[in-house]
Amino acid sequence: IRMCAPIGGLLTALVVVFGMAVAFAPVPRITWEHREVRLLQFHEPGIYNYSALLLSEDTDTLYIGAREAVFAVNALNVSEKQHEVYWKVSEDKKAKCAEKGKSRQTECLNYIRVLQPLSATALYVCGTNAFQPACDHLSLISFKFLGKNEDGKGRCPFDPAHSYTSVMVDGELYSGTSYNFLGSEPIISRNSSHSPLRTEYAIPWLNEPSFVFADVIRKSSDGADGEDDKVYFFFTEVSVEYEFVFRLMLPRIARVCKGDQGGLRTLQKKWTSFLKARLICSRPDSSLVFNVLRDVFVLRAPGLKVPVFYAVFTPQLNNVGLSAVCAYNLSTVEEVFSQGKYMQSATVEQSHTKWVRYNGPVPRPRPGACIDSEARAANYTSSLNLPDKTLQFVKDHPLMDDSVNPIDNRPRLIKKDVNYTQIVVDRTQALDGTVYDVMFVSTDRGALHKAVSLDNDVHIIEETQLFQDAEPVQTLLLSSKKGRRFVYAGSNSGVVQAPLAFCAKHGTCEDCVLARDPYCAWSLPAAACVSLHQAEGPSRGLIQDMSGDAASCPDKVKESYRQHFFKHGGTAELKCSQKSNLARVFWKFQNGVLKAESPKYGLVGRKNLLIFNLSEGDSGVYQCLSEERVRNKTVFQVVAKHVLEVKLVPRTLAVPTSPAVQTEGSRIAPKVSAVSTPGFPPPTPAVQVSSPRAVTPAPKPAPTSTSCEPKIVINTVPQLHSEKTMYLKPSDNRLLMSLFLLFFVLFLCLFFYNCYQGYLPGHCLKFRSALLLGKKKPKSDFCDREQSLKETLVEPGSFSQQNGEQPRPALDTGYETEQDTITSKVPTDREDSQRIDDLSTKDKPFDVKCELKFADSDADGD
Repeated sequence: IRMCAPIGGLLTALVVVFGMAVAFAPVPRITWEHREVRLLQFHEPGIYNYSALLLSEDTDTLYIGAREAVFAVNALNVSEKQHEVYWKVSEDKKAKCAEKGKSRQTECLNYIRVLQPLSATALYVCGTNAFQPACDHLSLISFKFLGKNEDGKGRCPFDPAHSYTSVMVDGELYSGTSYNFLGSEPIISRNSSHSPLRTEYAIPWLNEPSFVFADVIRKSSDGADGEDDKVYFFFTEVSVEYEFVFRLMLPRIARVCKGDQGGLRTLQKKWTSFLKARLICSRPDSSLVFNVLRDVFVLRAPGLKVPVFYAVFTPQLNNVGLSAVCAYNLSTVEEVFSQGKYMQSATVEQSHTKWVRYNGPVPRPRPGACIDSEARAANYTSSLNLPDKTLQFVKDHPLMDDSVNPIDNRPRLIKKDVNYTQIVVDRTQALDGTVYDVMFVSTDRGALHKAVSLDNDVHIIEETQLFQDAEPVQTLLLSSKKGRRFVYAGSNSGVVQAPLAFCAKHGTCEDCVLARDPYCAWSLPAAACVSLHQAEGPSRGLIQDMSGDAASCPDKVKESYRQHFFKHGGTAELKCSQKSNLARVFWKFQNGVLKAESPKYGLVGRKNLLIFNLSEGDSGVYQCLSEERVRNKTVFQVVAKHVLEVKLVPRTLAVPTSPAVQTEGSRIAPKVSAVSTPGFPPPTPAVQVSSPRAVTPAPKPAPTSTSCEPKIVINTVPQLHSEKTMYLKPSDNRLLMSLFLLFFVLFLCLFFYNCYQGYLPGHCLKFRSALLLGKKKPKSDFCDREQSLKETLVEPGSFSQQNGEQPRPALDTGYETEQDTITSKVPTDREDSQRIDDLSTKDKPFDVKCELKFADSDADGD
């Protein structure tokens, strides 16, 4: 049952997501578009893949490793380039790389993957070098490569698409990458001139890992057990302890000791301290498991006794876009490695291997432990002195049975519809002295989320679009030094520098407090939202409340409003600039709430109000209010006020009497102004037009009084009317009506003419007959002509009027000739035949070559 638990969690993950059984983090309160914030950028034309960043706190320099180039820029302004050096691949290496089936334009180049400090005057740089990894030393004085040309195998990946990680510890490079061209031999190694070490090439040690992060944790200064420095590696690998129909991925944390020298006979030049354990990031109440590790950040702060690991996870079956952030205490990790149970392989049915818990005796000294005071007391001063029994146990049992659980046994953050890629964390102190861990998490769409844990809840303060294009953020770097608090983000197109907070973007005290940003506070003397780290002097004039209570904000003495004038029958748009995504915006008119679903009103972007078919009854005061829920409390605030007056504009052109008013046809040109007053006086007339009888511009009248001068003329929605409709005048309506009547009269004339000429069948012929014969009723209809046509095809001998028999149709013998048919005659009434011959050709309604009897015949009798 224990082995099936994570698999069951994976299978039920999608059900849990769609069932909404998990409390996901809300949307970011504020979204800053790329054009709304001022971000500093660095990009060199023709250079891509800015994936390696290194910050020098002492010299305020940011080093950037890109494709075939290394740059040094100003850390305070990344757009200022200081130095550059290029490391390109020769044409011969490109040709050899292309012969192996790789792309000459993309893969067969030199991607800088390792950028680590070697000394105060040099950097250690490694690149893929067209699938022939190489390393070199970069002088910071001349900013040129020294030509070391070291072999990069085991230090840098062959393929730029393969995973890798590295960390420099006291001049020695610890790296996790692939050791061969195909990437099928993973390795965690220490590249040292006197003691190089690596992992055993065996599935229990590393099983197709994807390396994510590596860092060193120094021994504590007050440690009494003489512990050693430890290097931690984070990766995701294929599980060996759980089996299922598909390959199950599991996140791992591995540890090696800095003082490890390898074994004397067993594990020669191999790690004797390598142990690995599983990382747990799940919700126990929902069985939702996050098992793919994306990035890790080590938080070190003066207030922390031990460092904290922050890690970003996604599910293996992540077709719904889920991400989580879990935090782990170093003490919990050390407890698993120092006191946890081991796992061992067991053969089942002589062909299958399963990994189970090892319950047997553990040799002494403890396998995988660093050399400490207890080991030295037992005369084990180095790993070379360890007994073979201990080393063989480590070789066969590198996997721990116990897992590393997160803080509070739950994730710090779970977010849907997003894929997190990188994370950095800053610890800051709020105005009330409370310390908060602020998480900066990047996405695969080029955005940066800033989140903070508040009690048992998580609050995403804001979302910033770092890059104009939606491209994944490949690396994040944090600088929290006093006076330089920035986040640096690298992607395929360049590097972006962003501040930790955009406090000045909050225009009111309510917005500043409701943001619940520990970096920001409202300054009463400055009447602005300022950064706490930039505020100098006492904090008596600062307002900040992480619970979102804005009751401490001062009351507004003067309320500003905007006054608008629109013409009768038009459409008005009233704007409401509310940036909060958590607030619900609604409108009030004359103290009544407007319903946006009514045909009279509509909302644009869920905030701006549209009013259709304006009339005099729409004049009045409109208020835009926001309703935001903060910790079981609802905060209301007036965002905007508008005074609207609808004017009936005369049809003739109006001559303006004030330069503040312009007319163009029947349209009033907009003119915007803001008025600050404690009350709402009745709006004064803003449009003066001349008499409708005026044709030519009249002389400028003498000024009367200042009260008649218009103050504000606003039309906020001129774009809603098409430019073509602006030129339709009332006279155009009369012209259109005249044209319509003319076409209607022409239609009637054509109708009567065709009817009189007999070109129309049916009832029209009855009407024509009535015109010709007066009140005499026509004897036959149009259908009678068809009957008469049939009668012409009857045999002469079969037509008998004397015996009253029905006419018989002519016999079709099949031997009739065309001459017989033409010369055949059908006996008809001589008088009727003579009358038909007398008709002119133009009076015949149909062009037929047979004898017909018209329905409008004027014969007196039949």
